[in-house]
Amino acid sequence: MALFLLFGALAVGALLGLALSFRNLPDVRQLKSFKPSEPTRITDIAGQPIAIVRGEANRQVVRLANISPYLSRAVLAIEDDRFYEHSGIRIDTLLRAAVANFMEGRTVQGGSTITQQLIKNLFLSPERSLDRKVAEAVLALRLEQSFDKKQILEMYLNQVYWGHSYYGIETAARGYFDKPAKNLNLAEAALLAGMLRAPEVYSPVRNLNKTIVRQRVVLDRMVELGWITKAEADKAKLTKLKVARSKSLFTLTKAPYFSTYVIQELIRKYGRDSVLKGGLRVQTSIDLRLQNIAEQTVKRAAVSLRDRRVSQLALVAMDPRTGYIKAMVGGVDFNKSQYNRATQAARQPGSTFKPFVYYAALASGRYTPDTPIDDSPACFGGYCPKNYDSRYWGGMTVRYALAQSRNVPVVKIANSLGMNQVILQARRAGLTSPLEPYLTTAIGAGGLSPLELARGYSAFANGGYRITPTAILQVTDQQGNILEQNLPVREHTLKSGSVKLLNSMLMGVVSGGTGTAAQLNGGRPVAGKTGTTSDWRDAWFAGYVPQLVTVIWVGNDDFHKPLVRSTTGGTYVAPVWKAFMDQALKGQPVLPFPGYEPAKPDEKADKEAKSGTSDEEAPKPRRRRRHRAAPPVDAEAAPAAPSTPSPAAEPAPAAPSELPPQQPQEPSP
Repeated sequence: MALFLLFGALAVGALLGLALSFRNLPDVRQLKSFKPSEPTRITDIAGQPIAIVRGEANRQVVRLANISPYLSRAVLAIEDDRFYEHSGIRIDTLLRAAVANFMEGRTVQGGSTITQQLIKNLFLSPERSLDRKVAEAVLALRLEQSFDKKQILEMYLNQVYWGHSYYGIETAARGYFDKPAKNLNLAEAALLAGMLRAPEVYSPVRNLNKTIVRQRVVLDRMVELGWITKAEADKAKLTKLKVARSKSLFTLTKAPYFSTYVIQELIRKYGRDSVLKGGLRVQTSIDLRLQNIAEQTVKRAAVSLRDRRVSQLALVAMDPRTGYIKAMVGGVDFNKSQYNRATQAARQPGSTFKPFVYYAALASGRYTPDTPIDDSPACFGGYCPKNYDSRYWGGMTVRYALAQSRNVPVVKIANSLGMNQVILQARRAGLTSPLEPYLTTAIGAGGLSPLELARGYSAFANGGYRITPTAILQVTDQQGNILEQNLPVREHTLKSGSVKLLNSMLMGVVSGGTGTAAQLNGGRPVAGKTGTTSDWRDAWFAGYVPQLVTVIWVGNDDFHKPLVRSTTGGTYVAPVWKAFMDQALKGQPVLPFPGYEPAKPDEKADKEAKSGTSDEEAPKPRRRRRHRAAPPVDAEAAPAAPSTPSPAAEPAPAAPSELPPQQPQEPSP
């Protein structure tokens, strides 16, 4: 009686323990809304893939109808040939596995059905123990009660691991055979099914011969079950397989600097897990055609500027009408340096900051392009700015001072306006970086990234609208729900009339000032500004047409390694800018700047007929003759850094040829 009571108590306790443990098992019904983790896919504006961002699981979910029947049969043949007959577990295989494990003294067989394998992958740990096996069986029975066989098989094929970070059959099919799962033939399907026992061991990438041996086991099993004929199996065994692991589908494939920039934005908004596993679909603003041109331009420029001690370049191209970033290159070689100089590097902009001063002057109503300004020595509380050539040209107009990038006149204008007013107008244009209210800021003493400078210049190109730079156009989740949609954000913050005048002045920089090397093919109107810092660490060209703003910076990451003296923005960066823009604008219409209405062909011809001259023959305004009173300076022959604390300087082009030449002199260091 005592023994009977003892065994009875033990049995009751065991049953209670199992019952309590089963109460803590997960609810399989939650799989009705379960979505396996998927990588985030990023495309360009036209839907072309540029990157896939994933965590550990690299997966693309597909419906069972979009999976080759050969694959489904091959998997069932080798993993669970009675899948459609059992209710989640098979007693015969469990008993056979138990005997084999007992004879070996360790776990050598599992005896799991596909349903049990799915349960193990989704809910349980990989440990081999009696408790886990019992829980697996209980959950398998519950799963079979909640889902039909096709649903279970679909979940299994989308969940299972196929080696090399490929999760799910669609990813494996594209990774190994570069085709969707629905197009797998019998030979390919049998190979993939054979890998499931040990995906890394039977990897066709590592050991194709061993994988083929396993493939033939699968084919023979399918023949044995009567699911294919022997002739079909023999044909499949003779099929030549082309296996190649396609890395391009699962890495930063294109535009790596831009892709990284987008990924950082996504992580900031949605969190790391959502980006790595959430299966986001991201459409970006990048134009792969322009991006490829930009990358090739930077690559060629890096070679051609090597003798100028240039080791890094950055390029940003943006549509000023929308703020959409069309191209971004943050360095010469992403594999060597992932630091994005287009967005992260705050470098002195040099003379490319001057247009913000001149806009403030025009907007104040106190200056016009024809207002006279004196290029003569001046000091402001101990700060005595100097020009690039350490010379002074005397009287000139505001327009000419900008075209020739004279430092002293712009500092005088900034002093008369007050730097707080200049900074206010720069903020209205879109600059956000810290700007100190010192006069040196007027000639580029602050720190700006190429992307930020492109934003500021966009306000000039679009007629006075501050825009928001946009890289991400739309984000959707796995179900296709729109999480984010970014339309152009524009705010009219600058005076249109003043912007029109500034555009005409910046067009003069390219047509006859320091930026003549940026003139585009076909006589397309261009506005822009060169920039060079006095310490020879940074050289720039920022320019635009109405539909595209592009900023290029060249320099070195190491501040102790300046460029070769005389490496100016006008001489060396403007040609790079031109090379990019000429290709980028091929086939694009020639648009007028805001406020300008191009003359119709018949009106222009009528005007020329009445005057008896063409535009090229028309006499120059008298104010241009006043400009020519300045002494000539050959910037290429006399490259020198000023001895003042000025952070930026810019070369002046040679003076008009009718004036007598003057021997260039090297300013004191």
